[in-house]
Amino acid sequence: MIQYTYSQLADHLHERLTDVLPGEAAQQKMASSLRNAGQLNFKTDGKTRQGAVCILFYQKQDIWHLPLIVRPEYDGTHSGQVAFPGGKVEETDPTYVATALREMHEEIGVPTDSVQILGALTPLLVIASNFMVHPFVGITSEAPVFIPDSREVAKIIEVPLPDLLDDNRRSAKEIQVRGFSLWAPYFDLEGQTVWGATAMMLSELIEVLKKST
Repeated sequence: MIQYTYSQLADHLHERLTDVLPGEAAQQKMASSLRNAGQLNFKTDGKTRQGAVCILFYQKQDIWHLPLIVRPEYDGTHSGQVAFPGGKVEETDPTYVATALREMHEEIGVPTDSVQILGALTPLLVIASNFMVHPFVGITSEAPVFIPDSREVAKIIEVPLPDLLDDNRRSAKEIQVRGFSLWAPYFDLEGQTVWGATAMMLSELIEVLKKST
């Protein structure tokens, strides 16, 4: 699939995203020790907020890529972490897809009308911020000219698909989060440690990509 044309990759992903998804079992392969320990209650409640992200495929120098963002350092839950472009649902958003596309445009400048949405992955509850995140997979026919919003994005990482599919990019280590230590699987992508909810969603995406007909 690394050499797929636009239509081939679009068809491949759409077909598999409309089939039965790998779901939580795939996500859990990249879950941290804290999540796997069962110490936290991973259920929605009356305060759970809804959010959406977009996983965007595009070709650059004949290689398929997807962008991730590095959040700025701040006094908050997701300071400095690697994430997909996305954010919370606003009252003006008619659908979760609309949220994902709007947030991607606001954060990294990708025009909403340039993206073809192919389907969705399994929603994931991010307990640290009490967000139910709805991940959507999209594709665009031209490499975007990224315009990062400096308030939301410290850096954009362009991840080549071959790197994402390389099992040698997976490992695990102790990670410090706001003074707390945990053990977490992660992806080593473009020199960044990608772990947590982003890694869990990537884990499901990889199984969707690798699923044969």
